[in-house]
Amino acid sequence: MTDPLIRSNLDGLPPPRRGKVRDVYDLGDELLIVASDRISAYDHVLRPGIPGKGKILTQLSNYWFERLAAIAPHHLLATDTRDFPVSLAPHVEDLAGRSVLVRKTAVVPFECVARGFLAGSGFRDYTATGAVCGLSLPAGLRRADRLASPLFTPATKATTGHDENVGLAVLARALGPELTERLRRLTLALYTAGAEHAEASGMLLADTKFEFGLVGGELLLIDEALTPDSSRFWDASAWQPGTEPVSYDKQYVRNWLDQSGWDHESPPPELPGEVVQGTLDRYIEAFERLTGRAPEL
Repeated sequence: MTDPLIRSNLDGLPPPRRGKVRDVYDLGDELLIVASDRISAYDHVLRPGIPGKGKILTQLSNYWFERLAAIAPHHLLATDTRDFPVSLAPHVEDLAGRSVLVRKTAVVPFECVARGFLAGSGFRDYTATGAVCGLSLPAGLRRADRLASPLFTPATKATTGHDENVGLAVLARALGPELTERLRRLTLALYTAGAEHAEASGMLLADTKFEFGLVGGELLLIDEALTPDSSRFWDASAWQPGTEPVSYDKQYVRNWLDQSGWDHESPPPELPGEVVQGTLDRYIEAFERLTGRAPEL
């Protein structure tokens, strides 16, 4: 395996399918997902990586999968390398803490997004149209306002470029009304449970995305769950509607990139040491506040 900051390379296995931050190995009936320490923003993979990020987010996802299992079954088969197939034995040192063995599913080709606060693209949409993804909201709302009830705002799963928000009618045409309603209810139930736990931990879950897959007729929660890469977490004590809240997600990196003068098209600038460390500190603090323990790095 090469430096996990860059990419994994497991001898004896077929080449992985590489995402922006994770490598996925097809083991036949199962998949091995390896979380690197790469970090992406604005559809670019940045350099350097964030040391330990892959382990932090893998362990946080595993925590949530277990905590939310009563609401949604998940795809995890094994999270401890001692339970991995014998063929992976030569790689257990590199895989420990940053990899999971999962069931193969027929992936639902949409991101299932839940929003409990007005932020990000939702706030931009509201400012321009008075609605979020076609869902009308009362006039006069401010950035970071809590919504009267969480919204389900699905999006396409773009392999390149940006995901695009879509309405329920698009899902219903693609997936059928029954599966669309199952996804809506499940997404909002998972968001509500996650938001309640986060708030009890002193954090606000502004929005998050879930991904699902089907095995037969069973709908499984897959990919990752409620991490700083897939969610917008805020410090509850510093939350003040009308301002940009203190966050524990990639917004810290995005803000630095925006202030650097980068045009979002050319190769991005290298992250300075203080931004790398600041990002790592935020990820660790989010993990500790949400789980009540330190990550195993």
